[in-house]
Amino acid sequence: MEGFPISSVYSEVRNIGVFAHIDAGKTTTTEYMLQRSGSIRTAGSVDEGTASTDSLDVERERGISVKAASVSLTWKGTRFNLIDTPGHADFLAEVERTLGVMDGAVLIVSAAEGVQAQTEVLWQALRLLDVPTLIYINKLDRIGASFERTLGEIARLLSPSALPVQRPLYGEDGAFTGTETLWAHDAGSAAPAQNEDLAFRTAAAEKLAEFDEELLLRYVEGDIPDAGETASRIAEGTAASRVFPVCCGCSQRGVGIEELLDAMLAFLPAPAPRPDLAGIVFKVERDRAMGRAVWIRLYGGSLRNRDIVRIHGRENEEKITQIRILDGLKKIDAGEISAGDVAAVYGLSEAAIGDMIGDPALVPKTPQLAVPLLTARVLPENDTDYTRTAEALRELTDEDPLLGLAWMPELRELHVRMMGAIQLEVLGSTLRSRFGLNVDFGPPAVIYQETPAQLCEGRVAYLAPKPCWAILHFTVEPGERGSGLVYRSLARADDILPSYQNEVRRRVPEALKQGLSGWQVTDLIVTLTYGQSHVWHTHPLDFVVATPMGIMNALASGGTKLLEPVLRFRVSVPEANAGRVLSDLSRMRAEFDPPFAEGERFFIEGRIPAATSLDYAVELRSFTSGKGILTASFDGYREAPPGTEASRRRVGVNPLDEAEYILSARGAL
Repeated sequence: MEGFPISSVYSEVRNIGVFAHIDAGKTTTTEYMLQRSGSIRTAGSVDEGTASTDSLDVERERGISVKAASVSLTWKGTRFNLIDTPGHADFLAEVERTLGVMDGAVLIVSAAEGVQAQTEVLWQALRLLDVPTLIYINKLDRIGASFERTLGEIARLLSPSALPVQRPLYGEDGAFTGTETLWAHDAGSAAPAQNEDLAFRTAAAEKLAEFDEELLLRYVEGDIPDAGETASRIAEGTAASRVFPVCCGCSQRGVGIEELLDAMLAFLPAPAPRPDLAGIVFKVERDRAMGRAVWIRLYGGSLRNRDIVRIHGRENEEKITQIRILDGLKKIDAGEISAGDVAAVYGLSEAAIGDMIGDPALVPKTPQLAVPLLTARVLPENDTDYTRTAEALRELTDEDPLLGLAWMPELRELHVRMMGAIQLEVLGSTLRSRFGLNVDFGPPAVIYQETPAQLCEGRVAYLAPKPCWAILHFTVEPGERGSGLVYRSLARADDILPSYQNEVRRRVPEALKQGLSGWQVTDLIVTLTYGQSHVWHTHPLDFVVATPMGIMNALASGGTKLLEPVLRFRVSVPEANAGRVLSDLSRMRAEFDPPFAEGERFFIEGRIPAATSLDYAVELRSFTSGKGILTASFDGYREAPPGTEASRRRVGVNPLDEAEYILSARGAL
C-alpha cells in the first residue's frame, strides 16, 4: 500500500462526517474504516444486516441508515470521531444536525450512478459552512462505472477545484484492481512513474495557483513544487475549502480504504481549540442503562463530571452526572472533555437539539436543509393506546424535533410531519420495536403554506369583559419568497408600553401558525402601527389574547394565497422510456431544462410540485422494469395554481370568532 506524506504534528482528534446519496456505499465504507483500523475484526454487511453503525432494527431490516451513527477509530496515532449519516433524502434532518459539528467531511459518490440530486444538496450545505471536504469515488468495480465520467460530473456539478490525488488501476481485462497514490511519501514506497508524478504535481500546482499569487508566478516560470510541498499546499487549500482532493476505490472489497484514511489524515484539518466555553447539542438519545444522553460538540473550553451547566437562554442550571466518549463502537467514561471533543453528556434533562452552552458566537450556524413536506394522522391500534402513543411520539420528537408532533387532546388526535413516505414507514417500525405499539397512519397530505394576497390592515379593541384593555392596529403585506416573517413596530412607547410591545412581538409567530386555510402563514411583513394600553385596566396577558385576533382580522380583510412545496429533481431512464417520462412530467406541472443523453441513458432535470409527484418514483420503476431512477430534494415554496383547494382543520378556536376565542383564552369554556 502506498500512503500520503503526513505531517508528524497532528491533533489527537478529528471529527469527520461521512455523507453520500443513497446506495453510494457510505455505511460499507465506514465499516471497512473500522476494520482496517483494528476497531472491529470483520466489516459488517448492510445487505446482511450486520453493519456496526446500523444498530436499529429497522436499519437492519431495510438495509438503510436512519439515524446518524457515531463511531471512533484510531489511525496512525490520531483518533477519528466518524459520524455515518443517512443517505436517503427522507432523513435529511439527521444530516443537517451533523453538518455543523464537523471539522471535515468525506463525500462519497458512486462511480456507477454519478452525482445525484441528494449529492448536490449535501455539497451546497458543506459549502455554505465551508467544511473542508474530501471526495471519494466508490464502486469502481461496478458494470458501467467510470472514474473519468464521474470526475467530469463532479467538476461540472460540484466544483472545478476537485483534484484527483489517486488514480484507479485496471487489469488486462479492463477490470478494476486497485488504486495508486499519485506520489510516494517516503523513499521505501513504490512511487508512480516519473511522468505521472510530474503530471500530478503540475495539475495540483495549476489548481492551487488560482488562489496563490506566489505559486502562480512559479508555475508560469515552470517551477513546479516537489512532492512534499505539493502535499502541504493541498492540505492548506483543502482546509480553506479552495481545493477538494478526490480519492477512489471499491469499499465492498475493501480496496482503497487505507489510502482513504491516509488522505483524511493528510488533508482534513484538525479542530481549532478555543479557550472560552462553547458547545452545541446536536443529538439526543436514550441509553437503556444510563438514560437520556445529550451529545455535545465542544468548540472551546472544557466540561467535567459534576460541572454545573446553564443552557444559553435558559435560567435553570443542571449538573453533569457523567461524560462518555466513543472508543470504537463503545462509550467509555471520560470524566472530562476539551475543545474539539464530541461526547455523550448525562444529567442535562432539559437540553434539546440546537441548544448551546457557553458563547453562542463561537458555534457555527447550520443551514436548514430538511423541510417536512407531508403530514399524517397517527392512528393507534386501540383507543387504550392513545396516551401511550402520544408519550412515545413526544419522546421521539425530543430526538427529532422536525417530527412536529401535534397532540390534540380535545380531538383525541395525533399528527406528525415527515420528509417522505419511507420516514413514515420507519416511524411505524420504531413505535413497534421500541415501544411495543402498533399504529397505522392516515393518508399523507402535502404541507402547504399561506402568504398574504395583498397589503391589508387589522384592528382589534379588546375592552371586554372587564378587566382588560388592549388596542392594536397592524398592517400585513406580502414579503419576498423565502423571507419568512419580518416584524417591526412603529407604535409609540407613550401609547403602548415597551413591555407590552414585547408581548405582541412574541405572540405574532404563534398567531401565524394557522392562517385562513389552516396552514402556517409565511413570507410577510407584519407592522404594529399603533397600540394602546391603559394605566389601570391593562394586564400583559391582554396583548397575548389580542394579538391573534388582530393578525387574523388583517388576513381576513385581504385574503391569503396558497404556497405549494416544490422539488428539484433528476430523472434517469433508458432512451426508450424518454417519451413517456416527458409526457408524465408535463402532466405533473414540472418545469425542466432541455433533456440530454449520455450513452444509452436519458436525463431530465428541473423542478416539480411535491403534490403531483408523491408516488411517481414507484410508478417510474414499474414501467421501466426497475431501470428508471428519480432523485429529488426540496427546493422551496411557490404560489399554487389558481383554483388549488387545500385546507387543514384548525386546532382550537378561530380568533376570528372573537367572543368564543376570548372565552377560550381566558379559560371560560
